[in-house]
Amino acid sequence: MDRAAGPLSSGGGIRASIVAGEPSGDLLAARMIRGLLARDPAAQTMGIGGPAMARAGFQAWHPMDALSVFGYVDALRQAPRLVRTWYDTRRRVLAQRPDVFIGVDAPDFNLRLEEKVRAAGIPTVHFVGPSIWAWRFERIHQIRRAVSHMLVLFPFEVDLYREQGVPVTYVGHPLAELIPEHPDRQAARSLLGLDPARRVLALMPGSRESELRLLAPRFLQAAQLLRRQDPGLQIVVPVVNARRRAQFDGILAQHPVPDCRVLDMTAVGGQDGAARRADGLDTREWPVAWHAMEAADAVLVASGTATLEAALFKRPLVISYVITPWMRRLMAWKSGQTAPSLPWVGLPNILERDFVVPELLQEAATPEALAEHTWTALTDTALGMRISDRFTALHGTLRRDTPGLAAQAILDVCHGHAI
Repeated sequence: MDRAAGPLSSGGGIRASIVAGEPSGDLLAARMIRGLLARDPAAQTMGIGGPAMARAGFQAWHPMDALSVFGYVDALRQAPRLVRTWYDTRRRVLAQRPDVFIGVDAPDFNLRLEEKVRAAGIPTVHFVGPSIWAWRFERIHQIRRAVSHMLVLFPFEVDLYREQGVPVTYVGHPLAELIPEHPDRQAARSLLGLDPARRVLALMPGSRESELRLLAPRFLQAAQLLRRQDPGLQIVVPVVNARRRAQFDGILAQHPVPDCRVLDMTAVGGQDGAARRADGLDTREWPVAWHAMEAADAVLVASGTATLEAALFKRPLVISYVITPWMRRLMAWKSGQTAPSLPWVGLPNILERDFVVPELLQEAATPEALAEHTWTALTDTALGMRISDRFTALHGTLRRDTPGLAAQAILDVCHGHAI
C-alpha cells in the first residue's frame, strides 16, 4: 500500500499532478478534473495537458503537444524532446510531491514516470488501461510496479487486472455519456444539408497521414463500386484538420466519386451552428465525425476509437485497416507478437466477444470486398436492426458517471481508502 507523500494541502484540497498526451486524453482528463472539483473545490491540478484541461482550471507545465507523436517514425524523430519533457516532469513531480500522480493513457511515457514517482512514495493512478489484452501482456509486470490504482474504461478489464494483483476500478467509457442513446438521423441530415430520402455512407479512413495514404484509395474505389449499385448514394467524409483535408482532396482527385462531400466544422456552421438542432441536443462540442456517423445508414471506418463511436451511434459498420510490411515488422519487433492476442481488432467486436461487424484487414481489404460488405450494411434492414439492438445494450453497459467514479477513486487513493 502506498503511503501519501505528506499531509493533504491546507484547506483540504488535494494536489494532483496529471499527464495527458493527446486530444482524447485531454478531454478525458478535463472531465475527471471537473469531477474532482465537484467533490473537492479546493483541488489543484498541474502537469501536462491540453486546452480542455486548461478550461477546467489545470496549470500546464508543458503543452500537450510536447507528447503528441504519430507512429514509431515520428516517435524516433521527436525522441530528444520527449526525453527532455520526461525528465523535467519527473523533476517537478518529485520536487513538489503532490498527493497523487495521474497518468492519462500515453503508457510509454506515463508508466515509466509512474514507476519513479511511486518508488518515491507518491501514490499513482493510471487512467485508461493499456491494451495488454491484445498486445504486450508482459507489460503487466511494469504496471504492477508503477500503478497504485488502475481506472479502466471496459468492464472485462476488471478481472484481468485483479487477477494480476493490480487494484482497479471500472469507470465506464466517457463516449457512452456524450453520445445520445437514441441518435437522430434526420436531425443530423438536416444539419449537414443531406437529402433525407437517399442513403448516406460515412467514409472514415483515419486521421493520420499513413492511414489516409493506405486506406483512402481503397475506400474511394469501394465507394465508386457502391455508387454503381446506388447512383443516389450520398457519401460524407469527415476530416480532422486542414492538413488531412488537403491530403484527402488529393486522393479524391485521383479516385473521384460523385456526390462525395468532405466535411469539416464549417459543414455544420461552426460550433454555434452545430448546436441548432430541432431535437434540442447541444452538440457544440461534437467532432464533425459524429455528425457524419449520426447521419449515416452505414459507416466504413478505419480500426480505432471511431469504431466504438460508430457502434454507440448504433450504425452498421465495416472495419478495415492496412499497414505496410515494414510497419508490421516493426510492430512485431516491439511487441514480440505477429498478431493480436484476440481474434478481433475492432473495439465493438472485442467488447461483444463476437464478429458482430466485419473486419477486413491487410490483403483482405480489397475495394471489391469492402464494397460487398458495405452494401450489406447499407441495405440489409434486418441485420441493421440486430446490430442496433446489440449496440444499444453495449451502450448501456458502458454508460457510467465516468468523471464522478474516476474522481472518487482518486480521492480514495489520496486518503488511503484504496490500496
